[in-house]
Amino acid sequence: MGEGGIQDDAQSGTGRPDVVLRLLAERLAVCRLPASAPWPAPTSLEGFWPVTRTEAELSVVCPKEALPGGDDVRVEQGWRALEVLGPLDFSMVGVMAGITAPLADSGVSVFVISTFDTDYVLVKSTAITHAIAALRAAGHTVHDG
Repeated sequence: MGEGGIQDDAQSGTGRPDVVLRLLAERLAVCRLPASAPWPAPTSLEGFWPVTRTEAELSVVCPKEALPGGDDVRVEQGWRALEVLGPLDFSMVGVMAGITAPLADSGVSVFVISTFDTDYVLVKSTAITHAIAALRAAGHTVHDG
């Protein structure tokens, strides 16, 4: 095993490294708030809480039990997250392409989030079994929890 969850000696034949992913237990929602909305405070210091602000919006991914309120909040529920086991070095090339290509080929839509150490691929709950099968078929390892 190489850097983080990257398998140096296993190649899927694509020239991209095979990776190890872990399915997070949380059921998630992706929310869009106005760009001017206050920075949301997580209800807990545990769990998955990515927040991104741009000039156009404030995006929040949160546990389904912690949805932000308001008339101007758009919510897309029913997501699961697959964590790429890291840390991943910034010089690595093709990791995300190696994950998203087999998902796209299988008709699975994704929402991708990156952190300093690793990447997360969010998939609709209704497609998670299909997504895991596609990733495994592409040579990746997926742990169910």
